Amino acid sequence: MKLRLLLVLLASLLPTLAYAADAITGEVKQQPLNVAAIVMFVAFVLFTLGITYWAARRSKSASDYYAAGGKITGFQNGLAIAGDFMSAASFLGISALVFTSGYDGLIYSIGFLVGWPVILFLIAERLRNLGKYTFADVASYRLGQRQIRLLSASGALVVVALYLIAQMVGAGKLIQLLFGLNYHVAVVLVGILMVLYVLFGGMLATTWVQIIKAVLLLGGASFMAFMVMKHAGFSFETLFTESAKAHAKGRAIMAPGALVSDPVSAISLGLALMFGTAGLPHILMRFFTVGDAKEARKSVFYATGFIGYFYVLTFIIGFGAILLVSTNPAFKDADGLLLGGNNMAAIHLADAVGGSIFLGFISAVAFATILAVVAGLTLAGASAVSHDLYASVIKHGKANEKDEIRVSKITTVILGVVAIGLGIVFEKQNIAFMVGLAFSIAASCNFPVLFLSMFWSKLTTRGAMLGGWLGLGTAVVLMILGPTIWVQILGHDKPIYPYEYPALFSMIAAFVGIWFFSITDTSARGAAERERFGPQFVRSQTGIGISAAAEH
Repeated sequence: MKLRLLLVLLASLLPTLAYAADAITGEVKQQPLNVAAIVMFVAFVLFTLGITYWAARRSKSASDYYAAGGKITGFQNGLAIAGDFMSAASFLGISALVFTSGYDGLIYSIGFLVGWPVILFLIAERLRNLGKYTFADVASYRLGQRQIRLLSASGALVVVALYLIAQMVGAGKLIQLLFGLNYHVAVVLVGILMVLYVLFGGMLATTWVQIIKAVLLLGGASFMAFMVMKHAGFSFETLFTESAKAHAKGRAIMAPGALVSDPVSAISLGLALMFGTAGLPHILMRFFTVGDAKEARKSVFYATGFIGYFYVLTFIIGFGAILLVSTNPAFKDADGLLLGGNNMAAIHLADAVGGSIFLGFISAVAFATILAVVAGLTLAGASAVSHDLYASVIKHGKANEKDEIRVSKITTVILGVVAIGLGIVFEKQNIAFMVGLAFSIAASCNFPVLFLSMFWSKLTTRGAMLGGWLGLGTAVVLMILGPTIWVQILGHDKPIYPYEYPALFSMIAAFVGIWFFSITDTSARGAAERERFGPQFVRSQTGIGISAAAEH
């Protein structure tokens, strides 16, 4: 039955792919037909759909569907985490920020990376010991199940929605440039493939798509960086000097302040990227795919190495694009603007250093990057609805696995439709900025509740609820009142909140709110919840002397 459904849905994609070939001479006329790119693109889609079918035959239970049965090794999971984290915003967005702003683009690379030691030393082991499928399992371990799961699921869904916007926009622009396909049709194509991976393959298929994508992306980015450095004589001084000469801003691209001009915005963005990583639901969910806490720690160790190496490459790629793309009229339109926008700088660089065949490869890899991330995001969002809201809140923990998985698959389809709609609505937004917003929400709602539930003995359900909602609400409101939405999208003259990122204020609001409403909670329930943070709970966090899974 699953095979027939998969084949029917695959057949439904073929007219779209055929239309892609017909549309090459359509709206985006500047991009010539790249047979290599199309062949690699179709080959990747077919290969990953084959993985999905293989995984579907092995996903028999909720544990298989949500967590790949806990059978992924630390090294494999580290690669999968890297594949999940190295998103379109990383590959296309950060290289575009370096391409336009120079040195300041590094703030995103460093910010994304420094969040991983937080996960390694504070969260990974405890998360694996206390949780089952989602990070809400941990946050609600010693608190009120329904209240905390409702808060955690809400925070997760907001983060997933914002992150999906970035990925869908990147995917649409990439396919539009690659095939000359209409942007809206491209977004629909990505949405359909995303739903297929999650609907049939679950976490096992998603994991292997992420692993394959990580290997391809690291290999492709390494070659691009090598060719850039070869052009610069393997001298960073030459690379930066020549790039400054080629850039319209000149030597100003090597000075800070071009991207984030005031200290409050810099600190706010840094906090969002650092602590938001530890609150991303699709990343935290990956730690339940390994067998124990030791493998969870290994996952973070390997992931940190792969991700750190990748972000060094994006910095080189961004400056390489300045040097080799910005000065080449072949990559510009009649108005002198980069074809496809600045977010396509890395794609054009691939053409510049490797020709049409490598352009086809890196375009297919970039598409694989987006598909892997949106699959992980969709699974995290569907899990929040089915496992946290449906099974724990609506059914009070009494739902059977079959019904829970059915709700998850229905949610997957709904999220696919929502992702397509959001990708169309936010077509003009900078994708790295949208990820910055997602990180702000994760740092303001998910991380404070998760962190304090593990480490603070006086935390109560009332404190976590009121403080968590306060952090989430503050982040969303400040985001709306900020310059991007209030001015650029809604069209007002001046923003009410003058900074682009809300994390500095929304994180303070969350932590202070959780602290205040917990210490003022004098109820019998609050006292009982404080008592639960005793020796047995601490042992369950560290895994010494007790099996948290059995306790759960």
